[in-house]
Order: sequence, then structure tokens, then C-alpha cells
Amino acid sequence: MSIPLVEQSAEEKLITLKDVSWEQFKGIEAQLLDNHNVRLSYLSGMLEIMSPIGEEHEYVKRTLGYLLEAYMRELGIRFYGRGGYTLEEPGYASGTPDESYSIGTKKEVPDIVIEVIITSGTINRKELYKPKKVPEVWFWKSNTIKIFRLSEQGEYEEVERSEFFPNLDPSLLLQYIVIPDQYDAVQQFIQAIRNQLV
Repeated sequence: MSIPLVEQSAEEKLITLKDVSWEQFKGIEAQLLDNHNVRLSYLSGMLEIMSPIGEEHEYVKRTLGYLLEAYMRELGIRFYGRGGYTLEEPGYASGTPDESYSIGTKKEVPDIVIEVIITSGTINRKELYKPKKVPEVWFWKSNTIKIFRLSEQGEYEEVERSEFFPNLDPSLLLQYIVIPDQYDAVQQFIQAIRNQLV
């Protein structure tokens, strides 16, 4: 089955700086504190500055979040949306996911972080979340969803489905992300989930 595509634009700009100290990064971060159109990622001396965050990026991020939340509500899975708050390992890594969720109970470190990739950067985004031992990192890129699970050895390995939602096929989410009307997408997705549960 062919899945329709979400159109992607090249409006996002990405700058990568090398050999940036943690102190320099924190200084740049402080200067850009009130600029919500800029996203910073830091990993072991490398700094990525992305600006602006494009319309498609925001649309995919919110739609995927709404779909996941609808799924969890329909199945009675307790969850806590953590949004895009920064996870840091001082001196080494700082990353802000697009969305994040704690499943079951509120936790300091979320169980799932979601990254919407429109413009690829140099930093391996899985490495940003490894110090905090985030159990799952989800990526939406080029109309695909990839899920990486943290192994007992402390490495992220690609898996077919989330351990938190073993009955949810990620390709089902893709079918609804591409629907132009966000409200209709969520309503149709809920109906599809209800039909599966009957």
C-alpha cells in the first residue's frame, strides 16, 4: 500500500559549529532564550542551531502527538505529555525533543521522545538522549516513522513497534498524519482504533 506524502519545504536552516565548549553553548543558549523559533542541540563539543522551525514541522509534530494521545485515551493507557522540554547531561549533551511522554506515571525522564526531522543535521540525535536513558526515541522523517529502543547494553536498536504500544503499527499513524485536516485526521484515526477493538 502506498502512503501519501507530507510535503516538505526547505525553509528550515541548520548551522553546525564544532569545538564549542559547554560554557560557550550555555552563553549562546542564554542569548536566544526568548527566541522560540530557534532550536539548539549540543553533543560533545558540537552545536547545531536550527531556525526557523517550519510549518510542516509543527504540523507533523502536533498531529503525531494528537494521534498518539487519542490512541492512549482509547485504550485507557495513562500518560503524561511532557512536550518539548530540554534534557541535559551537563558538560556533554543537551537536546529538546519535539514531543515527549511518560507512560503510566509521571517521571523525571520521559519514556518516549519524538523527533520530527525535516532538515537533517550532523548530531546523532539518539546520542542526545542516551545519557538520560530515555527508553524509546521515535523519529518521523520523509514520511516514515522509526522507533529505537534502548537495549540493556545501553545502545539504541531499531524495533518494529513500541514496547509501550505493541499493538500499534506505526504505518497506521502515517496514514492519518497526511490527512490535511488535523481534526478529521484524529477523528478518523479514533474510529479506526475503535473498529480494531471491536
